[in-house]
Amino acid sequence: MDLRKLKTLIDLVSESNVSELEITEADGKVRIVKSAPVATVVAAPVAAPVAPPAVAAVAAAPAPAAAAPEPAAPTGHSVKSPMVGTFYRSSSPGAKAFAEVGQEIKEGEPICIIEAMKIMNEIEADKSGTVTKILCENGQAVEFGQPLFIIE
Repeated sequence: MDLRKLKTLIDLVSESNVSELEITEADGKVRIVKSAPVATVVAAPVAAPVAPPAVAAVAAAPAPAAAAPEPAAPTGHSVKSPMVGTFYRSSSPGAKAFAEVGQEIKEGEPICIIEAMKIMNEIEADKSGTVTKILCENGQAVEFGQPLFIIE
């Protein structure tokens, strides 16, 4: 599908009441989804009832036992996604994963694939070490800068 045709389709969807359009042709498939407009909520000020000072002082005191412990941040070096796309642990569905927990890897060795715009991009380890955690599921969408692996 050529770029002009694609642009025309995007313009048609954005100017119409259609929220989603999918077209399949011999040379590919295109799906255009219009994002919903963000609703702006304006809240009118409401008069709050005045409470006696003794009750207000008790309500303002924080309960020390209610503090939730923060989860520990993973230690080690995190390999982050260099792009937005879909995370895959292996080169094909039945193939062996590039990296497993406990596996020794070397810098420059492929550890996963991120698919972006139908292009499979091998992601290489930027540090040698042992894989201690895999932070993404196979087929999961990932964002730029999102941690994928922890290496120690």
